[in-house]
Amino acid sequence: MILDADIKAQLAQYLQLMEGDVLLKVSAGADDVSRDMLALVDELASMSSHIKVEQAELPRTPSFSVNRIGEDTGITFAGIPLGHEFTSLVLALLQVSGRAPKADQKVIDQVKSIKGEYHFESYISLSCHNCPDVVQALNLMSVLNPNITHTMIDGAAFKEEVERKDIMAVPTVFLNAEPFGSGRMTLEEILAKIGTGPDASEFSDKEPFDVLVVGGGPAGASAAIYAARKGIRTGIVAERFGGQVMDTMGIENFISVKYTEGPKLVASLEEHVKDYGIDVMNLQRAKRLEKKDFVELELENGAVLKSKTVILSTGARWRNVGVPGEAEFKNKGVAYCPHCDGPLFAGKRVAVIGGGNSGVEAAIDLAGIVSHVTVLEFMPELKADAVLQDRLYSLPNVTVLKNVQTKEITGTDKVNGISYIDRATEEVHHVELEGVFVQIGLVPNTDWLGETIERTRFGEIVVDRHGATNIPGVFAAGDCTNSAYKQIIISMGSGATAALGAFDYLIRN
Repeated sequence: MILDADIKAQLAQYLQLMEGDVLLKVSAGADDVSRDMLALVDELASMSSHIKVEQAELPRTPSFSVNRIGEDTGITFAGIPLGHEFTSLVLALLQVSGRAPKADQKVIDQVKSIKGEYHFESYISLSCHNCPDVVQALNLMSVLNPNITHTMIDGAAFKEEVERKDIMAVPTVFLNAEPFGSGRMTLEEILAKIGTGPDASEFSDKEPFDVLVVGGGPAGASAAIYAARKGIRTGIVAERFGGQVMDTMGIENFISVKYTEGPKLVASLEEHVKDYGIDVMNLQRAKRLEKKDFVELELENGAVLKSKTVILSTGARWRNVGVPGEAEFKNKGVAYCPHCDGPLFAGKRVAVIGGGNSGVEAAIDLAGIVSHVTVLEFMPELKADAVLQDRLYSLPNVTVLKNVQTKEITGTDKVNGISYIDRATEEVHHVELEGVFVQIGLVPNTDWLGETIERTRFGEIVVDRHGATNIPGVFAAGDCTNSAYKQIIISMGSGATAALGAFDYLIRN
């Protein structure tokens, strides 16, 4: 049995939603993965009369495709889609059976209108929480358009292929055998990337807003909901709805919710925002802010949005080390997400730069997968909580280097080592390894504001207790501000504060 009793019980409920017959074409060998895959396919077939199975020759073994009877739908799973990909498998079965997908009609129409042949391959790991978004988006495109196919490839099951293609980060997507992109991508982002995204003219003719929120993370969503509840015209411009939280795995400090995961929380935020008829403009990057009669926000696509008030909630991003080799070897050994990319370094040697909670948690996580972890900390002592340090020092395959400065990440076509300076002796040392995980905190996404808004020397927007900036009518909230602590719950609170501050400003002016 591949599926445990709990998962099987859940699956049985989902399979009752199938609307028509589905044929699984299976290509299996004599290896362990093939045996487990056959066991999974047989279990699926035993649970629903709608699921048929036949042996076939597919480009990869082990793999199976999910098809309508008499028609190749173009969805293939190479490996066993369990772990984070189990939902991708369930959705594929439902959608191929005829169940309508949960997507905006405008997006569905865009996918159906795509001309030309598009053959996607996504390389994933089953522990990657960013991968299912990509897999499910590409599967949905394959269901809706006969010119599109998608194969999900589990990197652990196809190690030789992954190493031959030098894939060192997941998800990595190829289109028609050429590199297409890596990292989390939504369906809308994929459509924009292949040139079928929304046109800039869609934004230019909008009436001025009462409150325009820039950023779609917890602070932005909270601000928009609080503003919309006042019955005023509210919009959100977001480069990526959910922001950093989309890349967060386990969340255990969101009060009243014992445990959740970033993508799940973001889905709830988006659903809540949509309940209020807020104008959500996703995949749009802000370029310039100017105070005139209205506050004007220029987007990268050239459109200008106007609003009586603006709330900046642009969040933060991973801080770069800024040493030679970091940019050159990004996704070629330099990584920022241990949960996502850790499995690709199984049995290899890696370094973690950063001795705070994030760095030490990453090192503990990686130590269970890789052969050896070297932790590099700039200060004379680690900054992580004592309980994390105790756990770290108990691990046999971890070396901790303190009071050291990263000098260079070395390599040719991919990472082969890291050089560091011992700050006490000024001697340079080199460690041979295959991967470097950067975990040195966050930098606010405020560069685009230039000198318009008062910021700290770290780039954080300075706000008062109402969330107001130095520009009348412009407010800010969340990780892009000078708030003392960067936490989801604090961002949400500051988003609410900024929205109430903006509403107060509107009624007084």
